[in-house]
Amino acid sequence: MPPSAGSRPAFHRLPWRDFDALSRLDGDEDMARRLRRAERSRRKLLIHALLTEATKTPGHSGPLPSLDSAWELLARAEARAPRAVNRMLTNPYTGSWAGYTTRLLRNGIDGVGPLWMHLGHAHAIAAAAAIRAELDFETVIPAWHGDAMLPSLGMARFPGEGTFTSAVVRGVNGRYSVSSADATVHLPDLPEADAAGWWGIRRVRSQVGAHRFSLRLDDLDPYRGLYEPIPPERLPGKDLADWQRLIDEACRLVATHLPGLARVMPVGLVSLVPKPQVLFRNPSASTGEAFGSAVLGLPTDGASLAETLIHEFQHIVLGGLLHLVELYEPDPRERIYVAWRDDPRPLSGALQGVYAFFGVAAFWRALARAGQNPRRSEFEFAYWRAQTWCTLRVLRADATLTAAGRRFLDNIAECLGPWQDEPVSAEASELAAAVRGDHVAGWRARHLRPAPAVVAEVAAAWLSGRPRPPATLDAADLPPTPVPDGGWSPARTDLIRLAVGGTALSPDGRAPTVPGATAADFAYAAGDFLGAAQSYRRELAADPDRPNSLVGLGLALSARGPHPAARALLHRPELVRAVHRRLRSGPRPPAVEQLASWIGQLVPD
Repeated sequence: MPPSAGSRPAFHRLPWRDFDALSRLDGDEDMARRLRRAERSRRKLLIHALLTEATKTPGHSGPLPSLDSAWELLARAEARAPRAVNRMLTNPYTGSWAGYTTRLLRNGIDGVGPLWMHLGHAHAIAAAAAIRAELDFETVIPAWHGDAMLPSLGMARFPGEGTFTSAVVRGVNGRYSVSSADATVHLPDLPEADAAGWWGIRRVRSQVGAHRFSLRLDDLDPYRGLYEPIPPERLPGKDLADWQRLIDEACRLVATHLPGLARVMPVGLVSLVPKPQVLFRNPSASTGEAFGSAVLGLPTDGASLAETLIHEFQHIVLGGLLHLVELYEPDPRERIYVAWRDDPRPLSGALQGVYAFFGVAAFWRALARAGQNPRRSEFEFAYWRAQTWCTLRVLRADATLTAAGRRFLDNIAECLGPWQDEPVSAEASELAAAVRGDHVAGWRARHLRPAPAVVAEVAAAWLSGRPRPPATLDAADLPPTPVPDGGWSPARTDLIRLAVGGTALSPDGRAPTVPGATAADFAYAAGDFLGAAQSYRRELAADPDRPNSLVGLGLALSARGPHPAARALLHRPELVRAVHRRLRSGPRPPAVEQLASWIGQLVPD
């Protein structure tokens, strides 16, 4: 593992042409491989530092061998088969383990389980590398609740064992086993297969023409989670078949409509952590420490999965870039509106989202141009191109960007800007604009707090009977608060997506089950704007503070034509809400719509 005598360290550098190509979605396989090699080197350094620091900690090994033996076994494996060690270093969960355990060690805490269990995972990594290198060896690895993990290979299971124990891994003449005090599990010839006492890490493969995709479905590795170790969650056979079918569909869509991305994605996205389906959502996440992996909920169709795979691949690429290039100065303030979250985001999170949804917009654009499910693809393209552009414009003016960060965002803008003018159907354009307005108004109502002096002045003007509000509606420019003032339901957007996706809003006379949807929401999504406005008025009579009802009334009124109440409820909902709260303590509080119409006189479209 250490460099040979006389060798000079090689530094990982990213040429500007590669940087520019990746920022424009024009990267190739070699660029992704360079990012992966940089990650491998980073992890090697991190592991070396971790093990070196850990050996200075008394009792660091617990009942396991010294960590020096793990490093020695890795060195033996590298001397015999360098690719075996490289494969372990590029395993995404080697990175998440190294980061998590380093934080525990530096903070002097145990985390989930005793520290020696986490440090001891180095023995499991070394054992897996030795198996891949076909070495004869013996070592001891940690076992959680009787589960002994060999990363990238699988898990030996010893039910009934204690919470934090150990198991012996042996290799003799190409045969490998894991033993507890009372039982032995023999690894199958193909470790990804299941066997007695053994769960293999299953792999899903798909080929579309010359494009080959191979993804591990890792439901076992304790470090596959985002924040801390988690227990195994074995996928049932039916779910495995569903994942295979959906991955086939997703790969076909990506290969057919974005062939350049189909060539590079298999290099940068190698492992998925499967999670249960969440209706009307495509939950997914990734972390910069686990380059190559994404946590995904089971989607409903291949297009949703393709969208999510591209989204997470973009995060993975940007995570790798950020380990080589500084794009912004540290700034943890949660201050920026983004369409993909209900809370304000720091610049780092907003930039990640812009790059990810730039890829999503490119996917739906390609499908729309090919006439693939045009109602859905044109709506999604219209929505994501505009929302991503909106945040991109804010970020490009931010003072915390470095020169490289500005160059990165300028490159995105060169591609994304012209997309804003590409034609889509009138329906797609109108629905996308309505959904955008819905989300931003709900965000404003919950995360912006008008200055108390402005609220008092506007309330006093109303009580004095002035025909128009004071001309100070925009006087306050307070930063958003990350603590939401009230709940928010995405039901209206869910209903619209059901409609453009081809699901009727009332099949067999019955409305589909959409969590949080009210009768007013169904009327609005069905185009009955008069009925929706009446229903939202009834909701506000019962609860004048409900953000969804405030914004819903604004949307329904706006859909029927220009209206001052609609302008106030969609562009200054936080002010309408705050002033109405103040007036509700008086003897004759106005209806929300009445106050919004008065305030809306000074609110531009």
